[in-house]
Amino acid sequence: MKSKKSKIMLYVLSLPVIVALVFGAILFSYAVTPIHSAKEKTVVVDIPTGSSLVQIIKILHDADLVQNRFLFHVLVTVKGGARSVRAGEYEFAATITPSHLADKLLHGDIKKYPVTIYEDSSLSQVALRLQENKLINEKDFFELSQDAEFLSELGIRSSSMEGYLFPDTYFLDRSMTTRRIMRMMVERFQSKVSPEMIRQAAQKGLNVHQFVTFASLVGKESGCAAEKPLIAAVFYNRLKKGMPLQSDPTAVYDLKNFKGKVMRSHYKRESPYNTYLIRGLPPGPIASPGLDSFQAVLQPAAVDYLYFVSKGDGTHHFSSSLMAHNDATVRFRNMINRKEKVEETVR
Repeated sequence: MKSKKSKIMLYVLSLPVIVALVFGAILFSYAVTPIHSAKEKTVVVDIPTGSSLVQIIKILHDADLVQNRFLFHVLVTVKGGARSVRAGEYEFAATITPSHLADKLLHGDIKKYPVTIYEDSSLSQVALRLQENKLINEKDFFELSQDAEFLSELGIRSSSMEGYLFPDTYFLDRSMTTRRIMRMMVERFQSKVSPEMIRQAAQKGLNVHQFVTFASLVGKESGCAAEKPLIAAVFYNRLKKGMPLQSDPTAVYDLKNFKGKVMRSHYKRESPYNTYLIRGLPPGPIASPGLDSFQAVLQPAAVDYLYFVSKGDGTHHFSSSLMAHNDATVRFRNMINRKEKVEETVR
């Protein structure tokens, strides 16, 4: 009798263990078996802020990523719970396993968008690049770019963020606010333009804002890194002689959506940035310069050039006298015109 009771007791005590083992085996098999979603190769889902685990699982179920809601609920709970799931946009492979899917959620592995801000991009061009990937609120972007409190908070002594959004590749996600993205770009500027560079600029009589402004002119004048020390030298030489800088990009900087060639009529435009009409540097940067433009301002070439003209191939011809400059201008413009006519004939 005792033996029979003992067996029953052993069975009763063993039953939960057996159930746990069986359920554990089922859960393990479920966790490591690829989903094989019927949708595209990758599936993108958006988890809204404040979503409960039940709501998250419904979103994943509707996206054909979770077939068994109960088992996935248990899996996520075992791994860390819903409180660890970060809101945002996630991208999953259609053949992901439930275990990997849960890990991506719990680790906050949000979809990142690589965005490259090119050297010498204007504030408007930076906004366009970010807006293409739906990463910013355009209205907020332009308001923040001129927000005195935000600029002061970032250590920018200017009325605008123009020039301070450093050109680089950023990995951004759509959960980031416009303010956070802009702060990141300014902090990148501050990490790249070192205190030593700022000290060297000060030795040349330039404060930080003037340093950025000068570099932006150099960058907009030439995309050829080897030429930039020459461009910087021309500007320094003109400043020393009290000559206007006569930088073409400044004549059209504040023209909205300007495209095409700078014409002689632009040289007469009334604008605080137009260096054909004003003396010295313009009141602020006209673009976000790259490091080579900053370096050119710090280490200009030792030349006496005062003029340069485009050769039509992305480089320039430099001259020390107005007569030599005028001769070069006629020569290269004729060359460019002939080339354009040949190209039109071919087309």
